This record gives sequence, C-alpha cells and structure tokens, in this order.
Amino acid sequence: MGYYNYQQGLILRHLNQDRGWDSHLARCRDFILKAIELVKPSVITVLGSGWLMELPLAEMAERTGKIVLIDIVHPPEVAEQTKKLQNVEVSEEDVSGGLIEEVWKKAGRKTIFNRLTSLETIVIPEYKPVEDPGLVISLNILTQLEILPEKLLRKKSKATDEDFIDFKKEIQERHLGFLMKYPSILISDIVEVVFDSTGARTEKNTLLAEIPEARMKEEWIWDFDLLHADYNRQKSQFKVFAGLF
Repeated sequence: MGYYNYQQGLILRHLNQDRGWDSHLARCRDFILKAIELVKPSVITVLGSGWLMELPLAEMAERTGKIVLIDIVHPPEVAEQTKKLQNVEVSEEDVSGGLIEEVWKKAGRKTIFNRLTSLETIVIPEYKPVEDPGLVISLNILTQLEILPEKLLRKKSKATDEDFIDFKKEIQERHLGFLMKYPSILISDIVEVVFDSTGARTEKNTLLAEIPEARMKEEWIWDFDLLHADYNRQKSQFKVFAGLF
C-alpha cells in the first residue's frame, strides 16, 4: 500500500526544507519532555515513532524505565540509533489497530470492474496494546492514519466524498478513543493552510473528530512546505495541536 515510499517521502521532505522544520520539531520535543515531567511514567509507548525527528529519545530514556517505539515499519537508521539505549524497544505494528489489513482484504484486489459499492463493509478497528502501554504518545499520526487507506479506496470503490469524510472522521475517533483510556500525549496537525502561486490562502480542517479537553495544551504553526513549493506551485503550513490527557 505504499508505506515504505510514504515514510521515505517524509524524510526527503524534511531535508528539502533546509532546517525549515526545526521550530516544529523543537516544539514537539519540548512539549513531550514537559508532559513526562508532570506524569513521571515508568513506561512510555510511542505510536508513529517514524524517524524519531520529533522525539527527544535520549532524554526520555533517562526519565523512564522502558520505552516502546511502534510503527508500521521502522527505518534501518532507527535500529542504529536505539541499540545503545538498553531500555528502548522497537516493535513493528499497525498503529491503526488493523485498518491496513482490513482495507487490503476488502479492496486490495478489486478492479475497475468490481469496485466496492460503498465503505460500509470496512470495519474500522481500535488499536489494542499487548501490554500496559503506560504513557502513550501519539506523534503526528492522528490525521495520517487515513491517508494511504483512503488513497487505495479512492481507486477501488465507488464511495463519495461525503463517505470519505465519515470514514476519516471515524478513524480519528477510534484513535482518540484509545488514547483517552490511558495517560496520553497527542501531537497532531489540525488545519492545513495552503498558499497558491499567487499567494492566495485557503484553509482546510485536517482534524474531523473532536479532541477532548486537555490538562495541558499548546498550539503552533508548522512550516511544512514553504521553502520549496510542490509540483502545483503550492506552499503549505499546518496548525498543530499538542495536548496532555
């Protein structure tokens, strides 16, 4: 479904910005450390650890007994970075709880001649940890869980734009429902701000679900793609929410 390419694309996007992401990454790391200082967890589970760009891993390892990094696939560089930290474990799991397999099973082998008529048969699961996750960190994945499943289903189903809005909202609600069962940190984009080649600005809500009230929260702007415009000559920012629950 393209997860390897998607992950590679993220690091290339970061490198192309020539330090343009530095402020966002620093805000992520600072918020995580402040939250850990408040909660003082003995176990931390990170969902969507990715390239560890937003994660102050060494500092976290000094402040807790065990850290579990979970993602659908880990870059080889992550194994190299973590092997010196004895209390850090790496696990490859679908952090959507099985949505990838569900979508592929129901639609992966469909063709243009037998596309799914709707998304009603797609069961949207909730992630279930194999052990007590302690403090859960959801790291810039709330609005990303839907991207590649939606991309496949756009090709393999007859679903409408309205159907996909409901689909994405339910995925986000499932993820938030899981987070609210544990002490948790949520860091996620909530609005995308796009500037076209003329400088005209448009905003699109990437957050469709309702975030519960947090005990500590911050918001900031992530200059996602301002230095080098994309192939449509567009540039973009994200409004980011960080909350401790």
